[in-house]
Amino acid sequence: MARPLNVLFLSSEVEPFAKTGGLADVSGALPQVLKALGQEVRVMMPRYGSINDRKSHLHEMIRLKDIEVPVGKKSHPASVKSSFLTSVHDKVQVYFLDNEHFFGRPGLYVHPESKKDYADNDERFIFFCRGVFESLRRMGWAPDIIHANDWPTGLVPAYLKTMYRHDPLFKDTRTVFTIHNMAYQGQFPAASFVKTHLPPEAFSQDGVEAYGKLNFLKAGLVYSDAITTVSQKYAEEICSSEEFGSGLQGVVASRKKHLTGIVNGVDYTQWDPIVDEHIPHRYDVRSLDLKVGNKKVLLDKMGLPFDEHVPVIGMISRLADQKGFDILGNVLDELLKLDLQLVILGTGDKKFHDMFERAAKKHPAKMAVSLTFNNSLAHLIEAGADMFLMPSRYEPCGLNQIYSLRYGTVPIVRATGGLEDTIEDISGSSGTGFKFTEYSGADLLKTVQRALAAFANQSTWKKLMRAGMAKDFSWEASAKKYLQVYRSLARK
Repeated sequence: MARPLNVLFLSSEVEPFAKTGGLADVSGALPQVLKALGQEVRVMMPRYGSINDRKSHLHEMIRLKDIEVPVGKKSHPASVKSSFLTSVHDKVQVYFLDNEHFFGRPGLYVHPESKKDYADNDERFIFFCRGVFESLRRMGWAPDIIHANDWPTGLVPAYLKTMYRHDPLFKDTRTVFTIHNMAYQGQFPAASFVKTHLPPEAFSQDGVEAYGKLNFLKAGLVYSDAITTVSQKYAEEICSSEEFGSGLQGVVASRKKHLTGIVNGVDYTQWDPIVDEHIPHRYDVRSLDLKVGNKKVLLDKMGLPFDEHVPVIGMISRLADQKGFDILGNVLDELLKLDLQLVILGTGDKKFHDMFERAAKKHPAKMAVSLTFNNSLAHLIEAGADMFLMPSRYEPCGLNQIYSLRYGTVPIVRATGGLEDTIEDISGSSGTGFKFTEYSGADLLKTVQRALAAFANQSTWKKLMRAGMAKDFSWEASAKKYLQVYRSLARK
């Protein structure tokens, strides 16, 4: 039997401590499942000002105080606090790298009022990446695997391969770098490079430089021992074109043999209609008739008339071009002429706020929008809608289409990234949803019409719902794939 691996999981956000998006969900769930599979897993993240010590049960680690971390011309003090991710299986220790100057402020990456990136994000995450190693040295703990996630941790593999390569503590340590979204790269002026203290030769095409800038994401891609991303289709896409690779497609393609696509799992203790505390009528595949009660509550809440025979299409999303709202806008009036109702929850670009508010006023019986984020309403939309629309331009993995399957809410998606990997287009009486390929309003509209035609035959529709509800995207299957990647490195 293989020995347990020591794994340090690095992330700039971890649910329930700090969250801006799906990265936090992955970082909160995956380490717990890896621990349940018998590995020695610990997590490290920044200790942001928004994290309340008492509420999050943080405590000081006395021997991890007054750690010096060089950034640029100055050395900054760091300390480490600790708490736990607690699951039904076990506890996973979480380390919080603390420095008031860099992290004692309200936002994670942007100022909550100005909505602008913090001007010193380069220094903040140089401090975090370098601080990881200085903290480990103080602990005397040597991970077999350091699993870094997205650009804020991208310098970690670079540090290990350069400045810490001769440190005996890390002689057997290997790195895995996971891309959650290629579009966010951590790009900073060339002048920021000297702050890293990396050797001068690292600022090159073969190192951390891209288009004349310091690029944290590229550092992770170049220096890591293995790369993963959050679906097999997205792994192919980011190698193939500027649109998906965001200028680094050549770098990813050059490391293709080290790249693995692993679809994110979901937490069925939170997202399953039979246990969901946010919905008024709980149900499962054997009690599907109860789902319609949630539809009625949803429509009442959104101020729309209820008709069991009129399908409700739900959307929960950041309102941005990436998510397909530009092509939806092109056909929104035509869509709302069809026999359906549309419910949208999310915040984002002002142009989409305005567009949806105008459309809801024009079609008060057919469309409702909530320009906020409300977790309980998100659960109610999943349970109360008949269909779920995700027309994304690109979608590294996506989670709502997977939640929708479990809720018997049939997905309508564009065939990209994780949407392509997780949804099977209906063919005859088999499949789990409806897919379209061309990124256009016309193709979107045609696919919605195909879904409406299928909805009209309720016996076929129920079969489609059951097929989706039977799918299992629990974290255990994904965690075992990550473990395979870890073990392939640990043997070397």
